[in-house]
Amino acid sequence: MKAAVVFDPATGPVYADFPRPGADASHRLIQVQAAAISHVVKSRAAGTHYSFNTTQPFIAGIDGVGLTQQGERVWFVMPPAPWGSMAEWTLVPPEHCLPLPEALSSVDAAAMGNPGMSAWAALVNRAGFQAGETVLINGATGSAGQLAVQIARHLGAKKIIASGRNPAALAHCGADVSLLTGADDLAAQLAEQAAAQIDVVIDYLWGDSALQILTALAKHTPSTRPVRYVQVGSLSGADISLPGAVLRAAPIQLMGSGIGSLSMAELVSATAQMFQAAIPGRLTIATTPCPLSNVAAAWAADDSKKRTVFTLA
Repeated sequence: MKAAVVFDPATGPVYADFPRPGADASHRLIQVQAAAISHVVKSRAAGTHYSFNTTQPFIAGIDGVGLTQQGERVWFVMPPAPWGSMAEWTLVPPEHCLPLPEALSSVDAAAMGNPGMSAWAALVNRAGFQAGETVLINGATGSAGQLAVQIARHLGAKKIIASGRNPAALAHCGADVSLLTGADDLAAQLAEQAAAQIDVVIDYLWGDSALQILTALAKHTPSTRPVRYVQVGSLSGADISLPGAVLRAAPIQLMGSGIGSLSMAELVSATAQMFQAAIPGRLTIATTPCPLSNVAAAWAADDSKKRTVFTLA
């Protein structure tokens, strides 16, 4: 079969032949229709993600949309190595498959699966978000952050604060308040928002912006009500130098959300809830569909503004 095969993590996947998997008693054979690039997919293909644990060659991709042998259209996640989602066929444990709403296209579902899982799990499973709370989405200008804003709105957020580096994307992300990271007055703006009580932070960036947010929360949070800070991604930097006094000065609960901090069963359940909300909540995500045969060029050109989705006949 044809697949996006990683022979060398330093060079990325190429369109190549790979042995077709055979069905077995513990896995469903899936005929893949669509699979999207995400940050976790790219870092696993590069061998740098903390969950990466396979040898070369392997097929890129951790989730997608396809048909079971019974003809049911499903979203699936985490095929066992060396299989991946970016191939004509893959194998997936039955418990890692979800039926999809008929009104949701395969391209949109593939694009929405990973970031929707991430946002829903961070807000609901990790932060314990409640309707009427105030949420700050740090990194709201990428496709994942924009979807997180929509999910927070659907879940009943009282106020949504969006921070990011792209002014145009901030203006159109649907938040109530926009903060431009790197702005000269960012510290003052964060202080104002923290003083009005931020309940939950979903952070896709880490790095300097995370330190600025945590510092503002420590100095200006007005009550003893916990601020739940959920670290999801590290697009602006893998490390920060966090003074211990920041965590002593305010009721900040610092936690992560991802593979390992949540079980796969919890992540799949979060994704199922997100897909059930997709149509009534009018969740949308910008996509760039592309045939899998163009994987090498599309991989190099991918950015976070739209979700690149590989399609298969």
